[in-house]
Amino acid sequence: MSNEVKKTEVEKLKEKLFSAPKNAALRLSDDNISDADKFCEEYKLFLDAAKTEREAVSESVRIAKENGFEKYSRAKKYKAGDKFFYINRGKAIILCTMGTENIENGVKINAAHIDSPRIDLKQNPLYEDNELALFKTHYYGGIKKYQWTTIPLALHGVVIKGNRDKVIVNIGEDDNDPVFCITDLLPHLANDQMKRTLSEGIKGEELNILVGSRPFRDDKGSELVKLNIMKYLNEKYDIIEDDFISAELEAVPAFKARDIGFDRSLVGGYGQDDRVCAYTALKAAMKCDNPNKTCITVLTDKEETGSDGNTGLNSSYLKYFIFDLAKSQGAEGTTVISNSECLSADVNAAFDPTFPEVLEPRNCSRINYGVVVTKFTGARGKAGTSDASAEFVGKIRNLLDDNEVIWQTGELGKVDMGGGGTVAQYIANLNIDVIDVGVPVLSMHAPYEITSKLDIYMAYKAFVAFFKE
Repeated sequence: MSNEVKKTEVEKLKEKLFSAPKNAALRLSDDNISDADKFCEEYKLFLDAAKTEREAVSESVRIAKENGFEKYSRAKKYKAGDKFFYINRGKAIILCTMGTENIENGVKINAAHIDSPRIDLKQNPLYEDNELALFKTHYYGGIKKYQWTTIPLALHGVVIKGNRDKVIVNIGEDDNDPVFCITDLLPHLANDQMKRTLSEGIKGEELNILVGSRPFRDDKGSELVKLNIMKYLNEKYDIIEDDFISAELEAVPAFKARDIGFDRSLVGGYGQDDRVCAYTALKAAMKCDNPNKTCITVLTDKEETGSDGNTGLNSSYLKYFIFDLAKSQGAEGTTVISNSECLSADVNAAFDPTFPEVLEPRNCSRINYGVVVTKFTGARGKAGTSDASAEFVGKIRNLLDDNEVIWQTGELGKVDMGGGGTVAQYIANLNIDVIDVGVPVLSMHAPYEITSKLDIYMAYKAFVAFFKE
């Protein structure tokens, strides 16, 4: 006698007709889960090594060279299987593998961004106040300002000196380095501060970074603490105060990326929006050997501030690169672009049970439910989005299913709650089919963001499948 329980007609119909999302941990084999965990070990190292857009480019170049990529030359005519990279001003990078098909049939583009919310130094940052030395700052991207107080900060960036030499700065990452900090009021004296709205709890001009307190050992003159700091900077980096004017210095959390949870199922770290998609896109590019269509991976800058500037995708550098590549192959750039497809590899907000009211539960992404396909972003009435066509959504849906990629759909919050944008709209403006595909994130834009290892691995699998199609 069979022990199999017979399904009712209703159960059969529901199974056939209803959508039934299921946690990826219940759908994957032990080996698949182990593969995801192993993949994320190197990902955590990337997060620690690439806390700024410049460092992300440097790390990407290192990885690319190890995998046979060479520097791009406009004078060279590339053949199928050739791999090369182009660096835009040290802050964005394009990686390309030539396909076997005629480039006029279009290229496949995977675009992620490598900038993240942070605290930038102003051009005249260093000052002394009541025998403490501090840096004046200007925050970059959308942040909750109060989250950036009383945490250890590291200082990264470059200084261009008066003699045009470039100095690389990275202080606060080594265990023997000092770190820096933005102070806050003690609760005993914060009655007036606590009456402010949360967004004004810490004001922009209060994000001052404490960098020292000991004066130069001389009781003559003023600003002796500032002088002592400049003496240190001059001895270590051979810079003077005027060199701050031609510097790009960024304060970022000094935290290391770590496993989160007793089960180690999650990754915690700074800058996962959007370096989680940048890393998975980069690794997919390394796996792209002899594709049918030419495959392009773009790791871009400036997304967090609107993609403007010559290293953001609202500029023309990607278009010019494709036009030059097309010309070298005897094709028209406009034809190539119009036949191209793109995955805008960017994150989405994961459902947080502590704050359920901002998300619509039937249409939000969830941790451990796979890579999230976001048809549209924007705000309220879909302002600032490309809104992928049903045809292209259908194509990507089938691609993921055919390649056993666990995926989900989601949107960025309830309709009237707010929203946000990605680079998809700028890709779409080039007449390219594009849709957002990325990883759900908890605590997005915070100094310490959280992602699922299974979702990260599914993003990687999705990007590999897209290039191999």
